[in-house]
Amino acid sequence: MKKVNLSKLLLAIMLMLLLVLAACNSGGSDEGSEGSDSGEGTEEGSEGEDESGAEDGIYSIEDFSAAKTDAGEAMDGGSLTYGLVTDTVFEGTLSWNLYSGQHDAEILQIFDESLLSIDENYSYTQDGAATFETSNENKTFTFTIGDNVNWHDGEPVTAEDWAYSYEIIGHPDYTGIRYDASFQNIEGMQEYHAGESDTISGIEVIDEKTLEINYKVASPSLLAGGIWAYATPKHIFEDIPVAEMEEADAVRKNPIGMGPFKVESIVPGESVSYTANEDYWQGAPKLDELTLKVVAPTTVVQALETGEVDIVDTFPTDQYPDVAETMTNVEFLGRIDNAYTYIGFKLGKWDADAGKVQMDPDAKMADVELRRAMWHAVDNDTVGERFYNGLRWKATTLIGPEYPDYHNADIEVPAYDPEQAKQILEDAGYKDTNDDGFRETPDGEELVINFASMEGGDIAEPIANYYIQAWEQVGLKVQLLEGRLHEFNSFYDRVEADDPDIDIYQGAWGTGSDVDPSGLYGVEAPFNYARYESEESTALITEGNSPESIDVAHRQEVYKEWQELMVKDIPVFPTLYRAVLSPANERVVGYSIATDWNYAWHEVGVTEDTPQTVE
Repeated sequence: MKKVNLSKLLLAIMLMLLLVLAACNSGGSDEGSEGSDSGEGTEEGSEGEDESGAEDGIYSIEDFSAAKTDAGEAMDGGSLTYGLVTDTVFEGTLSWNLYSGQHDAEILQIFDESLLSIDENYSYTQDGAATFETSNENKTFTFTIGDNVNWHDGEPVTAEDWAYSYEIIGHPDYTGIRYDASFQNIEGMQEYHAGESDTISGIEVIDEKTLEINYKVASPSLLAGGIWAYATPKHIFEDIPVAEMEEADAVRKNPIGMGPFKVESIVPGESVSYTANEDYWQGAPKLDELTLKVVAPTTVVQALETGEVDIVDTFPTDQYPDVAETMTNVEFLGRIDNAYTYIGFKLGKWDADAGKVQMDPDAKMADVELRRAMWHAVDNDTVGERFYNGLRWKATTLIGPEYPDYHNADIEVPAYDPEQAKQILEDAGYKDTNDDGFRETPDGEELVINFASMEGGDIAEPIANYYIQAWEQVGLKVQLLEGRLHEFNSFYDRVEADDPDIDIYQGAWGTGSDVDPSGLYGVEAPFNYARYESEESTALITEGNSPESIDVAHRQEVYKEWQELMVKDIPVFPTLYRAVLSPANERVVGYSIATDWNYAWHEVGVTEDTPQTVE
């Protein structure tokens, strides 16, 4: 297959489409695919199906399996290289309590792990390193850690280690982002966090392997990611002040865990070398060694074809059509990601003293009609098809299809309709009275909207430019912050810090295991980067995690209402749901990206010494 420069070609296609589509009211055509979350292409009159099974180069997540097809038996030992696809360095905060970026999580899951396992519905099971029982009307959880669960230095993982994680995250000097409503639901946690108590009254170490946690309110989220299930080796961390932990060697240079591999060495920001943990509680890994290394999106194809890496965590879906037929040495695995991209509007700031968001009624983006018009102005169906060949597709609500019991596929969201966007702006007082074709504020002042977007492969800039051009077509002057894309870490640092130069931003959320949106949109959630709050939203979020919502039908109705409220208030609007593609070399066995695989790296092996390559 002939390779082409997709970024230039697709940008040209998108801009051409933009000019054509903006010339007419295309709401009718958009409605034809409204609510379609399958990821399949909607174009008709195609030239037929190509050899890879895609019509007109539009693919579907339904075409992929989540588990690797094993091509033989694993050899005894061997090594494997795992690629972390990113155009930036990883931060290297290698502690579940303290990390904030997904890249660090990818590194952590190889050498450390949750004490509780999950099933395909993200619900806790009894198959992990710890088991549990509930009592007191589901408000008390008693956990028992297995006797053969040890840290990499040979010390046993204890109930005290598990309790210590809660003491770190709840500490007044804690520097991370994990302290949220789920921790505040533990009896005595808020008093401990405020410095009014030296202990957390709701957490009790019963014996070396038994931990009891008492919650104020029974919640459906407790069984779906609401329990912090990561222990901390207290014998290593107890002499490090909590405020200094994030920069400690035990986090940055020589971290230990309880997982199937041990960290051997770290090249900061670039790679991590692991060796097998022969004392792992589920048995010694099949591999002797594993190396994780950063691979740039621009070189990931070459790295896979030459066998430089055996697996990559996520393959850029925009590059898949170029290699669908030619990369014969790997099998592409796929699943719906528990993530979405979105456009966020800065509506306030984080009040660190109060520990909550504070909306600003005078923020540049405070007018919901301006936000609604900006949603109408963009065509995410076309973005998903043209830039991602159907492997990302139009998002509708802030609870995505990875939660089939809760995703409201029938909700009515602003359809692509630039003429309606213009009318909304006119009615809201954003008049075009200048010769430059751009609208002013209702007060007659110049309106310039600063848009922050991050780097990320060949099409990051074309997509950002598409949105800018789409908004320009309805008369809004939107410009890239400082005229450029921003590196991943600095982008989120500035968004989190509420940089006053940022009015809107394009971000992405990994939604985690629990459908509960409080960690992203709750009033006390640091991740609530839009800094949005409303009494109605807070009430619905609280109700969705209440004892009454243990009744699934009730919880479904609550979250249906919340999704509808977010379409009404528009603190952010989702742009694309997405597939995760993870290619694995044909010599790899035992690998999966299924939700209930639980990062079982001890099961992964190779059938031969060297990776297969493309001839």
